[in-house]
Amino acid sequence: MNYRVLLAERSYSLNEVVVSASRFEEKRADVPQQIQVLKARDLAFQSNQTTADVLQQTGQVLVQKSQAGGGSPILRGFEANKVLMVIDGVRLNNAIYRGGHLQNVITVDNAALEKVEVVFGPGSVVYGSDALGGVVHFYTKNPLLADSSGTRVAGGAFNRYATANQEKTGHVDFSVGGRQWGSFTSLTYSDFDDLRQGKNRNPFYGNWGLRPFYAQRVNGEDVMVPNENINVQKFTGYKQYDVLQKVLFQPSVTTSHLLNLQFSTSSDIPRYDRLSEVDAQGRLNHGEWYYGPQERWLAAYTFATKGRGWLENVRVTAAYQSVEESRHNRRFNRGPLQNRFEHVDVYTLNADVSRLLGEHELRYGLEGTYNEVSSRAYGINLTTGERTPLDTRYPSGGSDVCTAAAYFTHTWEITPQWIISDGIRVSRVALNADFSRDKTFFPFPFDDVSQKNTAVNGNLGLVYQPGREWRFAAVASSGFRAPNVDDLGKVFESVAGQLIVPKPDLKPEYTYSAEISLGKTIAQSVRVEGTGFYTWYRDAITTQPFLFQGQPEIEYNGQLSRVTANVNANKAYIYGFSGSMNADITQAFRLASTLTYTRGRIQAEAGETPLDHIPPVFGKTSLFLTLPQFRSEFFVQYNGWKRLADYNPVGEDNLQYATPQGVPAWYTLNLRTAYQFHPRLQFQAALENILDQFYRVYASGVSAPGRNLVLTLRGNF
Repeated sequence: MNYRVLLAERSYSLNEVVVSASRFEEKRADVPQQIQVLKARDLAFQSNQTTADVLQQTGQVLVQKSQAGGGSPILRGFEANKVLMVIDGVRLNNAIYRGGHLQNVITVDNAALEKVEVVFGPGSVVYGSDALGGVVHFYTKNPLLADSSGTRVAGGAFNRYATANQEKTGHVDFSVGGRQWGSFTSLTYSDFDDLRQGKNRNPFYGNWGLRPFYAQRVNGEDVMVPNENINVQKFTGYKQYDVLQKVLFQPSVTTSHLLNLQFSTSSDIPRYDRLSEVDAQGRLNHGEWYYGPQERWLAAYTFATKGRGWLENVRVTAAYQSVEESRHNRRFNRGPLQNRFEHVDVYTLNADVSRLLGEHELRYGLEGTYNEVSSRAYGINLTTGERTPLDTRYPSGGSDVCTAAAYFTHTWEITPQWIISDGIRVSRVALNADFSRDKTFFPFPFDDVSQKNTAVNGNLGLVYQPGREWRFAAVASSGFRAPNVDDLGKVFESVAGQLIVPKPDLKPEYTYSAEISLGKTIAQSVRVEGTGFYTWYRDAITTQPFLFQGQPEIEYNGQLSRVTANVNANKAYIYGFSGSMNADITQAFRLASTLTYTRGRIQAEAGETPLDHIPPVFGKTSLFLTLPQFRSEFFVQYNGWKRLADYNPVGEDNLQYATPQGVPAWYTLNLRTAYQFHPRLQFQAALENILDQFYRVYASGVSAPGRNLVLTLRGNF
């Protein structure tokens, strides 16, 4: 990337090209769905610690965190396995993506990204299951080829330090290319210490969020050690390692072969929310609770060619992913260290084709995926080292999910002002889970569970642009999500004293969504856009009270626990509004602002109850200054209240980590700058949460960073 000149550019251009809406390049103005694009230049300027922070900085995606090493994006009231994440055309969602909160997004290295596209609303026609709230598509950088017979060499590197968690990150990437062959390599290492939260607190909330004690093993016993700084969230630090390697062979202008290799791993990641829980006597619940290294391998081969007729533009991607994750927890001075390991092998094949026929563009393709899940578990006596049997998180005999799908989409440019788009997809999902291997801990009344589900999804969109100033768009679409292994086969203590058990007759969930967008350009310098949406949610998979063999409570890990299960709610609805404004005040100054509001309810005979995963109103307002060698952004991020009355009583909103009234409203003042002091060197400085405010993002079990000075030295060659 070249940092020599920092020039102002309009972030609201409708002529920019997007890929995620249809898997092929098209102008953003022609797409009826709401899309947000983050470019490499903006990603570098923001210099975020993780990809979760990248999404939070959009101002239109809220990110929940249970620990510092995580981040679960929320789109239009959908989260976790109801939001599809894709990298370089390959699905990241797998058979054990859970419905609560996820941390998988941090396995994507934001330093290696070329851009991020966020598509809001159902994306099931193009992407299949899971794309209920939207699609987050990450595009990593590609090798650069030489224009002549010589060799093209380019690269970049940076070092970053942040005070709130003593972050130390180093990154280097380089591209070497000839006329036909090219290579791109990216390496990133991050070391995060314990996170310090803001110290300026509302006195009415008492000790909420403070960390007065932490557990430590001393002479074979757990003891509660006083925290030297109660604003330092003890046991939030971790390390992260990311490697990316791409090799491109382009024998002609019409054909290319791309090998894409990615590896991400981490140290153990402490589960801070669980480590901070206390019982009625103020004693810590857990002596240990951490995730083992989260490991993701990806190997993908993409063949692309341009031909004629019905194979005018062809792209085929075959990919394999290996995902390893584990959970390790132990009660405070009670029981063994429980170790549960999960491994998923994921095989995917995508074939996508596009063709132009006059004013019509046709796109069609096939997709097949196969997920194989294995689980193992054991306990360890810390005194004797003896291993003991333990129940697995997922079916002990293994499980698998297989999908097959075909889709067809069509765009018709009736006139330069009127564009119609439509599409249809047929998906088949089969799931098998074997519970028969070990029923020692749970006498399941079934040995295995098999499901086969078929879904037909469609969309219909309209774009009307009467001139350069106005733009109107409307789209109706449907989405679906078939139950995965985590939904159907999991045994898990979601919160202390509450257990989730399998429910084999769980059905797919469906959404039917409508949205209308209106945009107006004023005096060629101000762009205002607004989108309203309404989603009918049918057979929504939600966590509700349940009976296991007729009992509302059972003993689990030595504790009497209330039984819950994932069940299909009859009906639910979600509606909301998202607005944005961009104004070029002068050639150097630009003002940008976003605001998002969402409301969701479950409908039942007894009345309506709040749907979980619904964030409070939130947004971001920024003032940019851009000069030839200098760029700055002063911005305010803000969230409204999440009141107690808006919480789902047994869902995944994590009320136990909030105040008795809910999660208070908050705002932060922030400043970031970048100075190009040499043609190949740039210095960046940011001061986040200037007022050192204490706050928590909705549903989070860890507090946000306090005042944070971030220093980055960036170079390129």
